[in-house]
Amino acid sequence: MEVLFLEYYDIQGRGFLKVAYMIPLVFGGIMLANGYLFTYGSRGFVTTILLTVFPHMNPAWFRGFGAVLFLMSFACTSTYIIFFRNAFKNIDYQTIEAARGLGSSDFKILLKVVFPTLKPIFLTCTILLFQTGLMAMAAPLMIGGRDFETISPLILTFTQRPSSRILAAVLSLFLGLMQLVLLYIIQRNERKGNFLSISKVKTTIKRVSISSKPLNFLSHLIAYAFAFINTVPLLVVLIFSFTDYKTISSRHINLKSFSLENYRLILTSDTAYRPFVTSVMYATAASIIVVLVMMVIARFIVKNKNKFSTILEMLIHIPWVFPGLMFALGLVITYSHPQKIVFNNVLTGSLVIMLIAYVVVLMPNTFRFLKASYFGVDQSLEDAARILGAKPLYSYIKIVLPIILPTALAMLAINFNSKLSDYDLSVFLYNPIAKPVGVVIRSNSNSEAGIEGLALNFVYSVFLMAINSLVFFFVYADGKNTIKNLFNSRKIKNES
Repeated sequence: MEVLFLEYYDIQGRGFLKVAYMIPLVFGGIMLANGYLFTYGSRGFVTTILLTVFPHMNPAWFRGFGAVLFLMSFACTSTYIIFFRNAFKNIDYQTIEAARGLGSSDFKILLKVVFPTLKPIFLTCTILLFQTGLMAMAAPLMIGGRDFETISPLILTFTQRPSSRILAAVLSLFLGLMQLVLLYIIQRNERKGNFLSISKVKTTIKRVSISSKPLNFLSHLIAYAFAFINTVPLLVVLIFSFTDYKTISSRHINLKSFSLENYRLILTSDTAYRPFVTSVMYATAASIIVVLVMMVIARFIVKNKNKFSTILEMLIHIPWVFPGLMFALGLVITYSHPQKIVFNNVLTGSLVIMLIAYVVVLMPNTFRFLKASYFGVDQSLEDAARILGAKPLYSYIKIVLPIILPTALAMLAINFNSKLSDYDLSVFLYNPIAKPVGVVIRSNSNSEAGIEGLALNFVYSVFLMAINSLVFFFVYADGKNTIKNLFNSRKIKNES
């Protein structure tokens, strides 16, 4: 519905809604779960306000299946905002005009013309969302409560006990089987037929005005309600990151509450900033390694069409098919005792095993995008360089690399962004002396961590949001050209 409010229906305040709907892109995962917990939990900011109005209400109202479902419903909209929205923009408006000319209502056009065209991307998003929900870890642990259990936290519990790791492996195999079943059902459904626009000259889709005043009011109400739900936890985290311990403890804000002490602590205390530095180092190393390796492998596969390259490509896509938890558990079990492939070393509990997991799970997406960029290289340019006597490495550096470099840099940024606050994989594989920030945020959300832990969580979240926003700005919003155009326009004004 958020995509419809942005791209199909003419809703007032679209700029604000666009920013609000994109919040899960920069404020998601363990950060979002922590934000919801402090906002709506039994001692949350909103719950404290509600208790003053309704003193007999249950403080633990935001807990269990309903709370997790609510959180996941809004947290997982980022997939649709990126992919579904881009596909929506490519719909040929001529098909909508033709259906309207034949007397179809707006609802029927949406159902019979628009949605069938978006079927392939809708099914792709369904796979991604199903996988996300299947492997959800932070939301069930932090919001679900003691009486709510899902498979992923159960696997984590069994993994922490060496005697029950076999049971954890069985549960992870069940996750992988569910993923394969969904993939089979969707592929079978896709073979029944997809709809596409075949007009030679497409026209940009125009947003539809809702003629009925009650429906128009209801649409605006729902659109802004969604925006409000996305915005409140972020604002609460941002505001309380600038408050003192007393305010965080009482959840009551006044003019004397604000302080920079939390930021001073995280910038000066070794124990406070170390998890953040650890996550930055792991995310940076994993991003660089996977991009460099996939640049070589994608180049080899594009240039060599044989059985070996086909098998290699299938192996790279394995992390796409099976859940990341299954792979993490496999690493824990396999390398909990000496293996010849790693020179008889035990990797479980070491500093390197989490880096290996990061690299492997990032491989499929990185490979897909880099392979597509290699197909965009004009072969005639390489042929001309070879005729002129250029060596393959020289022609690659001078001709191919500049063409694929924007994609490589984009994947570098996206991979870094995705692993900076990772919790689901990290909690299985981290070394106690090098805790990543995602694991620390989860630990600090427990009551045993005290008010200082909550304060640090707020500052961690603000820093992570700032980094995610910068990556989003430069990768998705073409920030480099935006800044360049801004300086050029100022230069022209000064010259005139």
